[in-house]
Amino acid sequence: MVSSINSTNFLQVLETNSDTVNLHIKNNINLAKISGTHDENFLLLEKLSNTKISLRGNHITIKGNNKNSETVVSVINLLLKKSFEKDDIDQEDVKSIFSFESKNLADEKFTEIAPGIKTLKKTVLPRTAKQKKYVKDLRSNNIIFALGPAGTGKTYLAVAVAVEKLIKGDVEKIILSRPAVEAGENLGFLPGDMKEKIDPYLIPLYDALHELLGFEKMQKRIEDGSIEIAPLAFMRGRTLKNSFVILDEAQNATKTQIKMFLTRLGDNSTMVVNGDPSQVDLVKSHTSGLSQSIGILKEIEEVKIVYFDSKDVQRHPLVSKIINAYENNEDA
Repeated sequence: MVSSINSTNFLQVLETNSDTVNLHIKNNINLAKISGTHDENFLLLEKLSNTKISLRGNHITIKGNNKNSETVVSVINLLLKKSFEKDDIDQEDVKSIFSFESKNLADEKFTEIAPGIKTLKKTVLPRTAKQKKYVKDLRSNNIIFALGPAGTGKTYLAVAVAVEKLIKGDVEKIILSRPAVEAGENLGFLPGDMKEKIDPYLIPLYDALHELLGFEKMQKRIEDGSIEIAPLAFMRGRTLKNSFVILDEAQNATKTQIKMFLTRLGDNSTMVVNGDPSQVDLVKSHTSGLSQSIGILKEIEEVKIVYFDSKDVQRHPLVSKIINAYENNEDA
């Protein structure tokens, strides 16, 4: 049963019996990547799967019931595939792949690892099935909505694909925008020019660019205009051609603002609208336009919509539990 899921390109199942599976890994470098420092990844996989994993040279022995062992073999196989596109396999990779494999979600399993998003600093890989779909939509469609809680990769993956397209020359410009709405706090008067006034609202976007391009390359791109960071209000009246445009925190935009943003779409451009409908910071006199816009546009085939949930959260595992707790409280 276990041998049916193995890929001979990466590993070979040598022997199986009622409670033991023996594997042979063909590549020492990739084996070192997936096992982690001091075998920490395999130690974590042991705890998650309730199995015993022993490593000797290129041989791995897995002891446990058949179902658990089959899951471990599948996870190891997929970690090996991922190791050919990613330099470091960390414990978050182990957790995310194990989560999907153990739940046996046939349509959402990592049977095919999505091509990595190649940037100057790193190669980014989607970690869940919905992230994989999101990356596919980002690469091949003009308008994409992404809704879901914090930590699901809505902004980070969009910025990564934008950087990839800019580096490859598929677009001439990245435009990052966000409504200038305070998160339930009165920040008071902010000194400086317009860029200095809006920068505090755009720190998450700067962080993603810094991580994917490096500080110097990011600054150079901003200075030469190939990366533009602007408040949503500055989009009015423009036609955005050959650009990858991201509207972040769109739950804080009104229906009229989102309509204005989307109608800036020009030739060879991609527009991404990201937001979490559960975290609206608009004053009570204004209604969030994100959910309204989804309702209006959902019948347009070319408009792609991805709904993330707590299972897609890639921050600390506690974040998923916090999100679920709040959702359960709201339902109650």
